[in-house]
Amino acid sequence: MVPEINYWAVLVATAGSMIVGSLWYMPQTFGRRWAKLAGVDIENPDVTGLQAWMPILVGALMSFVTAWVLAGAVSIAWHFYDGSYFLSAIVTAVALWAGLTAARFITHDAFEGRPTQLTTLNIAHELVTLLVMAAIIGVWPPAGTV
Repeated sequence: MVPEINYWAVLVATAGSMIVGSLWYMPQTFGRRWAKLAGVDIENPDVTGLQAWMPILVGALMSFVTAWVLAGAVSIAWHFYDGSYFLSAIVTAVALWAGLTAARFITHDAFEGRPTQLTTLNIAHELVTLLVMAAIIGVWPPAGTV
């Protein structure tokens, strides 16, 4: 069985992810704190020209992949549990975040000796991102499923 996916919802969720990241890491919110903890000099970036867009393009592509996988997982969870498509999306996002994203960040950051505050900041960003994606996917289920 191939899960039903609303690709418009995936595209909007991808955009939502990019908006969350832009707001989360801008200097007026958590950007300066993140830069200090991560050892990144945001005042004098070491990237110029087209290369400056490379992380943004990679981020957009990975956001699309994340939204696509989340949409598929939500569809499977909804078929399994039935009930509210929106609630299935939220629960699935939190479960995937806790079991995959947060667990892997914590493990890698522990081995790399990264500050706990940096890990917390990054996994909180990932949780908010997945919840925004899940809300979009949850309110916009594939046609004919709900």
